[in-house]
Amino acid sequence: QVPLVESGGGLVQIGDSLRLSCESSKNTYSSTTMCWFRQAPGKEREFVAAIKFGLGHTSYADSVKDRFTISKDNIKGTIALQMNDLKPEDTAVYYCARKTGGFSRTYGDYQYWGQGTQVIVSS
Repeated sequence: QVPLVESGGGLVQIGDSLRLSCESSKNTYSSTTMCWFRQAPGKEREFVAAIKFGLGHTSYADSVKDRFTISKDNIKGTIALQMNDLKPEDTAVYYCARKTGGFSRTYGDYQYWGQGTQVIVSS
């Protein structure tokens, strides 16, 4: 069973909005941190946003701050990424990941990963 499943990707135009969702097959706890990374063709996987299930603290990459919002549903064990004012540089495969403990922007620190969902922002 895949531990994390993303959905919501697609092809949009500049300035459009898109909402990604990630469902975890494992229970979440107050110590669980879930996040989004993205990887564009030919580039390294980069941190986008993270949220801590306990108090709901969030962390964002500077490139998406003020445009993207990460949220959680403690009961369902899901997270979402609301992406507004999309730009061509947001084009990437978006991955959901989770770890136990605090925030990290290093993908190697996350134990579980989804298979990714493609986002394409067309100009």
